[in-house]
Parts: sequence; C-alpha cells; structure tokens
Amino acid sequence: MNKLKAIICLLIPIGLAFAGSTKFGDTPPMLKFLDPFKGFWQNAESISDAQTKEISLTQTKASVEVLFDDRMIPHIFAQNDHDLYFTQGYVTAMHRLWQMDFQTRFAAGRISEVVGPKAIELDKYQRRMGMLYGAEKSLEGMFQDPQSKEMVMAYTAGINAYIESLKPADYPIEYKILDFKPEAWTPIKCALLLKQMSAVLAMGSDEFYMSNILKKFGPEVTKNLFPDYPFLESPIIPTGTKWDFNPLPSGTPPAEYEALDYYTQETKEKVEGIGSNNWALDGTKTASGFPLLANDPHLDLTLPSIWYQIQLHAPGVNSYGVSLPGAPGIIIGFNQDIAWGVTNVAADVLDFYQIKFQDNSRKAYLHDGIWKKTNTRIEEIKIRGQAVIQDTVIYTHHGPVVYLQKPDFSRADNVPQGSALRWIAHEPSNELKTFYLLNRGKNYADYRQALTYFTAPAQNFIFASKENDIAITPNGKFPLKWKNQGKFVLDGTNSAYDWKDWIPADQNPTVKNPPRHFVSSANQSSTDQSYPYYLNWEFSPSERGIRINSRLAEMNKANVDSMINLLQDDLGLFPKDLLPLILPLVNTEGLNATQREALNIMQAWNYYYKADEIAASVFELWAKRLNQSIWEDEFKIKGIPMRYPSRDRTLELIKKEPQSVWFDNTLTPTRETLTDLVNSSFKWTTDSLEKKYGTIGNNWAWGIVKNTHVPHLAKIPGFSSKILNIGGSKSTVNALSETNGPSWRMVIELGPEPKGHGVYPGGQSGNPGSKYYDNMVDYWAEGKLYELVYLKNVQDASAKIVTRLKINKKEKK
Repeated sequence: MNKLKAIICLLIPIGLAFAGSTKFGDTPPMLKFLDPFKGFWQNAESISDAQTKEISLTQTKASVEVLFDDRMIPHIFAQNDHDLYFTQGYVTAMHRLWQMDFQTRFAAGRISEVVGPKAIELDKYQRRMGMLYGAEKSLEGMFQDPQSKEMVMAYTAGINAYIESLKPADYPIEYKILDFKPEAWTPIKCALLLKQMSAVLAMGSDEFYMSNILKKFGPEVTKNLFPDYPFLESPIIPTGTKWDFNPLPSGTPPAEYEALDYYTQETKEKVEGIGSNNWALDGTKTASGFPLLANDPHLDLTLPSIWYQIQLHAPGVNSYGVSLPGAPGIIIGFNQDIAWGVTNVAADVLDFYQIKFQDNSRKAYLHDGIWKKTNTRIEEIKIRGQAVIQDTVIYTHHGPVVYLQKPDFSRADNVPQGSALRWIAHEPSNELKTFYLLNRGKNYADYRQALTYFTAPAQNFIFASKENDIAITPNGKFPLKWKNQGKFVLDGTNSAYDWKDWIPADQNPTVKNPPRHFVSSANQSSTDQSYPYYLNWEFSPSERGIRINSRLAEMNKANVDSMINLLQDDLGLFPKDLLPLILPLVNTEGLNATQREALNIMQAWNYYYKADEIAASVFELWAKRLNQSIWEDEFKIKGIPMRYPSRDRTLELIKKEPQSVWFDNTLTPTRETLTDLVNSSFKWTTDSLEKKYGTIGNNWAWGIVKNTHVPHLAKIPGFSSKILNIGGSKSTVNALSETNGPSWRMVIELGPEPKGHGVYPGGQSGNPGSKYYDNMVDYWAEGKLYELVYLKNVQDASAKIVTRLKINKKEKK
C-alpha cells in the first residue's frame, strides 16, 4: 500500500509537469507560459528614460547609429547601403518579429507547422494559388539586380542577427501563446510578403458570375446592366488627356466563349473599402508656393500595424516613411526633394482559364488542337504533431490548376474547379528596385525611371517635388488584352484567349502638371474611354474620387490643415444622390411612430457620416436592403451564382428608369414598383434596427452601428483595440468600416525643407505589453496627424530622442 501511495505521489507531479509543458488545442503549455523567468511576464516593458545601448556585430561594414524618437520610431544613420538595410532588418525585427514571421508563414502556406492539422486546407490553398511559386519568381528577379540583391541579403542578415541575440524569455508573447519559436529568416520571406500584398489587393474575381449572367440573360441585357464604363465618373487621368504614343494592336476578340453549363462556384467578389486615396496640389494652389501631397491607403486594420515607420539615412539617401515589416526600403514617404504615395489600380491581372484534360491522368491538356504536357509541383506541408503530407499541383502554361476537387474550406469556394490561374503575381519581378530608386529620387525623371521596375500589385503612384512638379501614373505590368478579355470566363483551349504581350511601360496612363493644378486617385477608373488599352471594365465606385476632385478644384492657398480636413471628409455623395429620389416615395400614412421619427431624421440629414448620426445608420441598412429587393429575385438563383449590378448602375436605373421592369419581384403574382420596394425596405430597416439596438435614439448612432475597431493580427482576445466611436464610411473620403480603413495617413509639405505629418492606428511595437503597441490609435481616431521627425544628421537636435542604439563593427576571429 505504501508503495502504491509512493508511485501515485510520484506520478501526480510528473503528470502535472507533462500537462503544464504540453500544448492542448489553443491553450499554451501553462508552466512555460507562466514561468516568471521565461514566460509572458518577461514581455511587460518597463517605461524608461533616455538611454544608450551599444552592441558589436560582425555583419556590419562600419558603425551604425540608430536614434529612437518619443514614438519609438527609428532613425538609422549608416555609412553604406549594406549597413543601412542590415540595421533596418535588425530594428524591424526588434519591434515586429512575430508579425513578420506569422505573415510570411501564412503567405507560404506554413501555418500547420504552428497550429497543427486545422490549418492544412489553408496551407494547401496558399500553395495551390502559387504564392510560394510566385515568390520564387520574384526572388529571381530581385537577385538579377545587384542593388536589390544587396538590399534583401543585408536585410535578411539583420533580422537573423537579432533572432540570434534572443533567449526564450525574450520571445514575443505570441510565440509563447502559440508555443513555437522564431526560425532563421530567408530571402524568400521578403518576396512572400510582397506576394501577400498582391493577393490582398487582387480585389476578387467576377468572371464566373458574369459568364452565368451572360448565359442566362444574353449579351444585350448583360451589356445594359453591366456597362464597361460607369454612369458617374471622374477618372484619375483627367478627361480629355491626349495620349502621345502609337498604341500596339491588342488583337481581335474571338467569338464569345459560352460554357456548356452554368458555373456553380461562388468566387470572392470585389470588396469595397480595400483601396486608398492620394492627391497632390502644385504650388499655384498652396499657401507656401510648393506642392502638398497626401496619401491614406485603406486596408484591413490590424495590431500590430500593417506599416512600420522609419527613417533611412546613408550616403545618397535620406528618406522617411512607412515600410512593410519584412521588406527593405520605404514604400510610402518622402526625402529632401520628392514625395510619393500609392493607391490600388484594381487592374484585371488575374484570370481563370477553363482547362480540358486529355484523360483522368491529367498529364496533358488541349491547347490549339494539340495535347500539351502539364507540369507538376510537389508541395510538402509540415504539420505540427503529424507526418509531412505531399500535395501535387498541376501547372499549365497559364499557371496552376488550383483545384481538381474542392475541399470543404471557405477560401476554396472562391476558386473554380478544374481551372488554371493566370496571375501577374506569378511573373518574375523586382518591386524593391522601384522603392530603392524612389527613396533616392530627386526629380520627375527619377520617379519615371523607378516606375519601370514595378510589376504588381498595380498602383497609382502619385508624385510631387520641390521643383514644383506633380504627377500620377496608374502603374504596373499590364497584359495587352483585347477589350473585356477577362470580364467573362476564358477558354483555356484556344490561344486567342491567352495573354500574349504587355502594354509598354511608357504607355501606361500618366499625367504631369495638368492644367487643373492637381492630381488624385481613389481607385476609380484610370482614364476616360479614349485610352487605347484595356485595363479593366469595372473599378471602385466613383464617389470618393468625385468628392476629392471637387474639393481640390475649389482650393486656393491650401495648407496642411486643408489636407488633413480632406482626409477626414465624411460627406456621403451616394446618399446625396439617392435620397432625393427615394424619400418622396415613402408613404407616411403607413408608418408607425418609430418609422416616422426615422423618416424625419432622414429628411433633415446633411449626408455627413458623423459618429453620432442616426441617419447614416438608417441609410446604410436601407440602401443595402433596397438594392437586395431590386435584384435578388433575378440574380440570386440556387445553383447559378451571379452578382448584382453595380451601385452606380442601380442609381442610374432609379434616376432614369423609375418604371423599369427590374423593380418587379418576379417571385410574386403581383407587379411591384420602385415605390413598393422603397417602402418595404424602409420599414424592414427601421424594424431591424429597433430589434437589434432598441428604441430609436443614441444606440442607433452610426459610430455604434459601424463598430470600428482594430483587431489583433491573429485575433488573440485582449490584444485588439477598444471600439472606436468614429465617423466615416466605405463610400466617403474618410473610408472606414468595421475593421477596414486608412492604415496610414500622411501629408507632406514640399519645399526647401520638407515637413511630414502622419499617423497610423497602432504603434511601433508589436508587443502588447509595450506602451508603443497602440499609443497612436486614439490620435488616429481623432483625425490628427503627428509631425514627423525628419533628421538631417545624428546631431540634429529637432527631436526628442528617448533611446539610442549604436552598432559597432566587430572583427571576425
């Protein structure tokens, strides 16, 4: 009996020790996690005063100094390019290591290594979409250029130098929660990060919906409801701009390819809000007589922030702006002479091709009457706690055949079965060279030279210089397509549907110093209909672009405050256009007390999306329900996935064709009118808001209904921001939704001494235990911008420096 007790007493602590050191599901190993010397306690940062730290490393060529200002933004002073990018990698990893690691594992399809089998289908999806394949192609392009290769290799070495300095106690808290450790950084990870941005900005795919619409309704209805140019538009390149080049022939469209049957996949539709604004005024419209430039890329908001602020100073370069953690250089920013920014073009550079295989072995596919051999790529996927699995992906000359059989996985629903993916992200490229040159640019010629290296994701590159030049270029590597090539499904058996060539880079649409004295973009149509090349048939809704251009046209003696006010503009042009058409149709006799009050509020609304505005909440839900009521009966048919006509086309229909047959609900015996739909959707809206938020009042306010917040990148509870009671909407210049919005707001004053202003909804640190994790969120929510600290040299006394890091050259033994 005593022996049994002794054995039990021995087994209990062993069992507890095992349980405390083992990860169960999403629960971290608690003994390791709670260890006071190595666990999460070590991630609480103390708030200290100014200090200087010196380290010695063998990987640098000379000494480097890094000054951290009072927002913990690093200002790197190096004596050569290698040390500049080495140190950028080092300090970025110091603040954002887990974020860099997690994002690149996600892009590479390697999350199963961390969380186990529940991520297998996600990893397969990333591999099958060719993310790793595309990154390998990009890395080839980078390594063909000596400067880009040096950037990547030095940046990689810097990250690894920091990783090697860590003890387990120093690991970011997410490593401890998820129970894994950092691995050595490799150059391919820099390319993966850029590929992931291409995937985020690919904007979805509509061709299968459009092919179903064409098959069901025919070409006449399809062209009428889905026109190639919007009813309302103010294009990026001003209307009437002349094209000073001889365009290449884009080929003759073949006979319309019509599938034998309807497509059943429900691919991801284009998401409104993923976009951006940028603009620049020349000196004739500013108080200083020099240009002003503004940019605010709208992306999914996360903590840690998508961006990392930094200043890079070395011989030939002194630039400040935001970088992507995991890639060297500055993406959006300024230097002594120029400023630049980007918004998404949304060009049609992702197409699916229907493939006909010779037999079930899929070793050959039909193309121009010939059976061509397929290639295979074996993807090895490591799984935590399980054996490695191999996934075979078939490639045609178009690209990967993403799925032959669809798994039960939501992202797979976005991809057609048996189709090959042709995507610009699979092309060799060297985007880093663009930013290397922009960071060092001095004038318009340098800007134009830098753009020639940029492939994807296509961006509207805006530019301003102290020489008083302004310009904008929808830029990327664009396939030379015939009109609407990719609007519908493409026939993979016929080379007439192939991408055959590229639009010459110097024939991408561009404008310099236009007569209106400003340039701008908000993801709307790149040009008017006179541009001789096809970029896409549909872009983002026009309201933001129209509003920005209207405001800029009126400006004179503009200053920084003028720019910040425009960044915060939340006037809704869509309700301003729509409400005068539908409010008179509301039958007041049939309304209850809540509905009457809501109607009175709507009639008094000034169309601004303020946080306390009840009308904004009513309108957003009402407009969505009305749109659904108009189109659902015809375009939501089981087994035939289709999309609705655009908001622009719907507005045109209501305005110009109020008696249209499309307003009738074909599923009912009676004939409905626009008036019927307006009334039923209005009542449904008020009833829904009352059911969810209670009696009409403060709880219906737009800031509460919109529910804006900044979630943690891995959705770890407690690491997200609070709910931010702020205005703006997807369709306003201040484009904000629940978790999407301006990821970086920036205004630059050009002149003899440039001045920058900026903020993002986060902080420099990725450590939730740091005061620099989310210290900028409230300032961002208030619509304010910090003055950016742009130092000329190490001795510059214009900033409050709280920490210094000196890296000394250590000789190898």
